[in-house]
Amino acid sequence: AKKSFPTLPPPALPGLAGIPSGSEHTSPLLPMPSFPLLSWAGQPPREVFRRKALVLCLGYALLLLLTMLNLLDYKWHKGPQQCSEPSPARRTPYPQQMPFYAYQSRSDTRALYGPPAPLARKRQLVYVFTTWRSGSSFFGELFNQNPEVFFLYEPVWHVWQKLYPGDAVSLQGAARDMLSSLYRCDLSVFQLYSTAGAGKNLTTLGIFGAATNKVICSSPLCSAYRKDVVGMVDDKVCKKCPPQQLGLLQEECLKYHTLVIKGVRVFDIGVLASLMQDPSLALKVIHLVRDPRAVASSRIKSRHGLIRESLQVVRSRDPRIHRMPFLDAGHKLNSKKEGGGGSDYHALGAMEVICGSMARTLQTALHPPDWLKGNYMAVRYEDLVVDPIKTLRQVYGFVNLMVSPEMEKFALNMTSGSGYSSKPFVVSARNASQAVNAWRTALSFQQIKQVEEYCHQPMAILGYERVNSPEEVKDLSKTLLRKPRL
Repeated sequence: AKKSFPTLPPPALPGLAGIPSGSEHTSPLLPMPSFPLLSWAGQPPREVFRRKALVLCLGYALLLLLTMLNLLDYKWHKGPQQCSEPSPARRTPYPQQMPFYAYQSRSDTRALYGPPAPLARKRQLVYVFTTWRSGSSFFGELFNQNPEVFFLYEPVWHVWQKLYPGDAVSLQGAARDMLSSLYRCDLSVFQLYSTAGAGKNLTTLGIFGAATNKVICSSPLCSAYRKDVVGMVDDKVCKKCPPQQLGLLQEECLKYHTLVIKGVRVFDIGVLASLMQDPSLALKVIHLVRDPRAVASSRIKSRHGLIRESLQVVRSRDPRIHRMPFLDAGHKLNSKKEGGGGSDYHALGAMEVICGSMARTLQTALHPPDWLKGNYMAVRYEDLVVDPIKTLRQVYGFVNLMVSPEMEKFALNMTSGSGYSSKPFVVSARNASQAVNAWRTALSFQQIKQVEEYCHQPMAILGYERVNSPEEVKDLSKTLLRKPRL
């Protein structure tokens, strides 16, 4: 007989607690031994985590390194490189390094395209800094006649005409901005200050002084003259030249190595400081001066032609300053209402502003800042007409021009005329001695003392002696010139 045994519940297995027993779980299960969990690589989980963290850190560091290298490479190619001389094929020269035939103005977007121009000697830019009736028309001809020079005569005249009745001081900023454009051969600035009227384009003959400009009156703009032949231009002949677009004159400007502008409407050399400090211009200034008494005499002589400018200058006087009346109480200059007195009054009154600005400029030249050192030269008109060859060589040496025999002959002939011109705005040959001493017989002693009162500071610096009596003025055997302090 078979024995019957009681049915016992299956033993509890590790990890199966909480599973209800029932018909669906009645199958016998073999007990599973307990082992530690292993990864696919047979390594504990903590070691796997460390490996993954190390891989992630290395990847992040590599990505950061590549990003920094890329940023440094970008800055290297974008920023200026100082370490070595770049290859000629990739060099972009500054404007002053460009050859004069390849120079482009800033307004000409064509300069942004095309192959870079080869390097050449620096372009020479010059401003003749002076005032009215100082012999500047003759001095300007020493550049106008030079075949290597592009010369502009009084371009700031357009600013004063367009912005009239603005006073002289308030127009200085506009004058500086115009010069900045012209020195870059951007002649479109003439159109900005044109008085021809809306919708009318300014032509070459509409520029002030165009009728005696050697470039405008010569080939290829006009067949009347040749730029390489030294000789005065007849304005009547030049006025018959066909008017050309300013763009053609601008193209001629770009061909020249030396650009000279003569002007009388900049009153303080400090106005030109930003242009002289600009490395793309490297501007040089020639300060043409003359005995203020001779300037005053010539201003009175040409008073009707200068009345408009004299008014603009006189308006610049500081109204807070108490001024002494004219020394000659009975002279017509003391009254602006008497016949002819108004023109004379403003002609001499303007000397206060002119000599005040001249004194400031000369004081700056005596103690020059860095931007003025080596870029400023003072020339006395009296030295020019007495010894033109020596002065011409000094001036040309300052601006790196060669002195040709033709230019020496021209300067000598212009100071060896038979007399003193009676026409105030015409450049002609004249006697040097008469040109220097004409004021001593033209002005009254009272007028002379009035000018000396206004101008004693620049006179002392420039070597012009003051007079003490009418007899001393009339004694032409006594020179009133001494060595200047500059």
